[in-house]
Amino acid sequence: MSGYILITLSENFYDQTASTPETPFDVALRPPDFSEFTGQERVKERLMLMVEAAKQRGDTLDHVLLCGPPGLGKTTLAHIVASAIGSKLHTTSGPQIERAGDLAGILTNLQERDVLFIDEIHRLHPSIEEYLYPAMEDFRLDIIIDQGPKARTIRIDLPPFTLVGATTRAGMLTSPMRSRFGIPNRLDYYTAEDLQKILLRSARLLNVDIDAAGAFEVAKRSRGTPRVANHLLRWVRDYAQVRAQNVVTEVVGAAALTMLEIDDDGLDEMDKRILDALINKFGGGPVGLGSIAVAVHEDASTLEDVHEPYLVMKGYLKRTPRGRVAMPSAYIKLGLTPPVSAQSELFS
Repeated sequence: MSGYILITLSENFYDQTASTPETPFDVALRPPDFSEFTGQERVKERLMLMVEAAKQRGDTLDHVLLCGPPGLGKTTLAHIVASAIGSKLHTTSGPQIERAGDLAGILTNLQERDVLFIDEIHRLHPSIEEYLYPAMEDFRLDIIIDQGPKARTIRIDLPPFTLVGATTRAGMLTSPMRSRFGIPNRLDYYTAEDLQKILLRSARLLNVDIDAAGAFEVAKRSRGTPRVANHLLRWVRDYAQVRAQNVVTEVVGAAALTMLEIDDDGLDEMDKRILDALINKFGGGPVGLGSIAVAVHEDASTLEDVHEPYLVMKGYLKRTPRGRVAMPSAYIKLGLTPPVSAQSELFS
């Protein structure tokens, strides 16, 4: 029954476009347009070109897929895209769409050229994905009213709209869904220099007195992630208010983040516990993620989604078919001498 939605006569369509969880702090610091969005230059240039081409044709913007770790600006870019084409943004997330009727309620409330943003789109149920395909391609929705002998089919034409999907796990998207977006836009971790610019802008909005050196000190400890940087800025602001006459310098920033046990490379206490367990409890690996999670008393999915990507990017950890392996830099980070087996990883 692919492409059809089954509902009963007593079920009403309803709009479930509640925004994904964001604090007022996050929303207040969101750049309103492309000119104020720092970093991700290739993705930004591509989106600007798509928006301009659609506006020149007077056409609906093509569907957009944004991929990358949490906190890099996928939601922000969705808002900017909707603003750039002068359309209304409807936001929801994959886990919120539990039934076909939920999706129908959202789609039938869209207006022409509106933007529908689905965060964590890889978590959509496969059966619900099937209903999106004709909506994305042909802008139509097929509904089956009632069941059995009373069943009848109704086709609803939808106004042309743009679907912006965001995912932290592009590999979990089904092939049919991925193919309907075309080229994915992959967001990468930010450089310290880009994060410094973001922090200086955020500081102006928050009326925080911070110099360039102080902003760079926070930036280099922010794991390449604007969301982390802005939240660290809020902590540094509080620290400076109580202990440093409301002025954030390099020394003040370093002291504030050291108090949170965040080192110069952005590793926090849990990151170090992971490396310590991997080296001292499991001999440097290979070891399964579940065993590490038990050793550090943390959920395995949290380790995989939050901590591992950064540790892998920084070269402290390696994922192999047999499990996780500590790299030589992990030993050095903990003040240990890498064994010969670990040193060989440098040349493998």
